[in-house]
Amino acid sequence: MQALYLACIVISGLTLVAITLIIPLGVFMRYVVNSALSWPEPASVIMMVMFSFLGGAAVYRAKVHVAVEALLNAVSPSQRHAMLWGVDACMIATALFMLVYGAQLCVTLWHQSIAEFPGLPVGLTYLPIPVAGALTLLFIIEKIWLGDPPKSDVMYSDQAAELE
Repeated sequence: MQALYLACIVISGLTLVAITLIIPLGVFMRYVVNSALSWPEPASVIMMVMFSFLGGAAVYRAKVHVAVEALLNAVSPSQRHAMLWGVDACMIATALFMLVYGAQLCVTLWHQSIAEFPGLPVGLTYLPIPVAGALTLLFIIEKIWLGDPPKSDVMYSDQAAELE
């Protein structure tokens, strides 16, 4: 699971860096060179899909997603436990939805192409959705079955440092 987590982080980070480089290139070519490129915007959108969904799976495993801690702290331990199980149930439903309907979307759109990238099937560009659904489902199963990852997991090495 640690390797899957690292793969999600690395791929998400690389796509974010690529987007950061591609967008200024498009602006430079359009306004300085006066020769607009057609591919930077669609390439950035495709990479943003990958960044969002794979990064979201990693964020869930690292437990750094948006959470309402005040509500959890305001209820009794038994209610908190039930609420956390409810969150897991909702996450399972979401991950299964992404997996099943994302795969159907990929299959449906596989034979269409993007104008700026004629050799790239549209279905392939949506592949991060079912992949992220499967990864999130694996991370949920890991959490339910094994609990939180051990403190030696690389996931804890990238936590924010305390300020002095």
